[in-house]
Amino acid sequence: MSDEIIIDNNENGSSSNHSDDTNKSEKICMMCHRPESTAGPMIEMMPGMCVCNDCMQKSVNSVSNGQLDLGSLFGKLPTMSFDLSGFPGFIFGQSPEKEEEPEDLPEKFSIKDVPPPHKIKAKLDQYVVGQERAKKVMAVAVYNHYKRVIDSEKRRKQKKDIDFDDINEVIVEKSNILLLGPTGSGKTYMVRMLAKLLDVPLAMTDATSLTEAGYIGDDIESVLSKLLAAAGNNVSKAERGIVFIDEIDKIAKKKNANQRDVSGEAVQQGMLKLLEGAEIEVPVGASSKNAMVPLKKINTDNILFICGGAFPGLEDIIKERLNKEGSIGFHGNLRDKYDDDPNVLMKADPEDLRKFGMIPEFLGRLPIICSLESLTEDMLLRILTEPRNAIIRQYQALLDMNEVKLTFEEEALRAIARKAIARKTGARALRSIIESFMLDIMYEIPKDDNIGEVIITREYVEETGGPRIIFRGSY
Repeated sequence: MSDEIIIDNNENGSSSNHSDDTNKSEKICMMCHRPESTAGPMIEMMPGMCVCNDCMQKSVNSVSNGQLDLGSLFGKLPTMSFDLSGFPGFIFGQSPEKEEEPEDLPEKFSIKDVPPPHKIKAKLDQYVVGQERAKKVMAVAVYNHYKRVIDSEKRRKQKKDIDFDDINEVIVEKSNILLLGPTGSGKTYMVRMLAKLLDVPLAMTDATSLTEAGYIGDDIESVLSKLLAAAGNNVSKAERGIVFIDEIDKIAKKKNANQRDVSGEAVQQGMLKLLEGAEIEVPVGASSKNAMVPLKKINTDNILFICGGAFPGLEDIIKERLNKEGSIGFHGNLRDKYDDDPNVLMKADPEDLRKFGMIPEFLGRLPIICSLESLTEDMLLRILTEPRNAIIRQYQALLDMNEVKLTFEEEALRAIARKAIARKTGARALRSIIESFMLDIMYEIPKDDNIGEVIITREYVEETGGPRIIFRGSY
């Protein structure tokens, strides 16, 4: 099709196609082929391509209806249609209809869903060895927190506001938890088991990655983004969850800092409104807010925040405070009394934490301070064998798949515990120690089908001997 049809006059002054008394070229519609004198003023799409008003209106109507019928527009072409319903940008004159997002349906939550403290502790006893006081503190704090949550949800359903004029009105304040304890003492593990027991969403994050808003790193709201993802993007369910912030000691206020403390005191200041309880706009599926990420509002008033950290160097601050009370005499307190105390962290108070670098406003929002004990040889021995998913049971299950029995002598287990204490990394050292001497056994057993039992001896753990191998049929 030519871009433009020229109406040439012949020598007699008559047109070959139309009777026109003008000598000028006339614009022709590229769709209906009508000249401008018949169809009216043309719309010039580009040089040499014109469309009349009727054809343009017909095109717009066709696209707006979601079906573009080229056959009706270009009469000479075969009938062709394109479904433009999946391309909302092609819709003229109206905005695309947004799909309604599913509303967050609040789930029923009553006091019957929360086990009492003694049952919470009994459940934790199956997985966490020792730490009796810490488990009792956690059980009571969690139980009281969810009673407060249930009371606030009851008020919300009844649309009942707090009556400040009623002297019998009692407002239960929020109580977050601060866990202190050496590395490998079971802080993270205890919180994980607690969330599974209560069947509530749990978000675990590391404070070392948090920075002040506007700097490289995760924003503080990213903590709630993880909780919202754990709750399946259900806001009402996320608002009853637990947030565990590990390595909280890494955001302590830096001493003698000549530059802006974007990952220390600034993060503590930013976390105050989260711990206290406020409505926070949270990016869904991202660590920071931007124009491409949708936001949801979460009320943190009923979210339980548990902060944990090893606080290296806090022992020296505690000892300095305790040694000020030192005196001489037969019944006096010696200044080196606490030097060899492995559980000196259990004597920590808020003043010690303030000297460590935690700001008072932050500590005020963590009223429950719970210290965990250092693991002793007997506790490590129990960790190896007693819990449901004990490390020894895991390796026994692995060899049982090869129909081989794995046995540990008592002295071998004690040798493993002594090695773990020497490494000073708590229960985390147990797996690395066992993995080191089990490597050759796990490699050789699949080679020989005659092996029926492997007995781990103390000499093998201490690298002065080997394990005892019992072959099948020699029992």
